[in-house]
Amino acid sequence: MFYYVYLLLLCNNQIYTGSTDDLKRRLYEHKTGRDRFTSRHLPVDLIHYEAYKNKKDAQIRERYLKTTEGKYFLKQQIKELLIDLGKI
Repeated sequence: MFYYVYLLLLCNNQIYTGSTDDLKRRLYEHKTGRDRFTSRHLPVDLIHYEAYKNKKDAQIRERYLKTTEGKYFLKQQIKELLIDLGKI
């Protein structure tokens, strides 16, 4: 089993960070408005994900990416993608 940390680009150009053990199901929930937060920001696009064998590692990574330092790191990591999409 794998645990995933994933990033969604919301329609307002915000980045949503989440984690799950079932990425397909979770994406379906986001895209169909079944998630309370992202339902107000449809459509959403998966722009990045990471897979971990250990749930604790995925949770630690998700928490880090939600910090100020983590958000900065993340934006630097996916900067070219965001430029290509015309989001920055």
